[in-house]
Amino acid sequence: MAYLGKTYKFVKNENFDKILAHFGVPADKIEALLKLKPTLKLEKSGDSYVLTTVDSSTKELKFKEGVEFEENLTEELVAKSTFTFAGDVVTQVQKFEDGRTVTIKRTFKGDELVAEITASSWDGIARRYYSAA
Repeated sequence: MAYLGKTYKFVKNENFDKILAHFGVPADKIEALLKLKPTLKLEKSGDSYVLTTVDSSTKELKFKEGVEFEENLTEELVAKSTFTFAGDVVTQVQKFEDGRTVTIKRTFKGDELVAEITASSWDGIARRYYSAA
């Protein structure tokens, strides 16, 4: 888990706009989201983990591996999220009230992080690429 405590800076997107559009995000919000260059950091805190994302604001997700919790994605949108670890892969599954699920598989490889985003209701794969700061 050499990636713990490292800061990763956003490099590029692949199909991220398409998955956002699939979920009904308005075009102006997609455009704004595509302009953000977030940083990510995953840290261990006792028996929990903290995933910090910094872009126009700071968002911290505190979780325990394998334990489902409520994640507020927006004021109106809440998911039941669960994180699991397998070597250098951290998988997050978000379950929504309408039955859809989103899976974010974060693969850490040296100084690179690739986040693959898939959805139960969408056939594509979106990727977000990061490099260690």
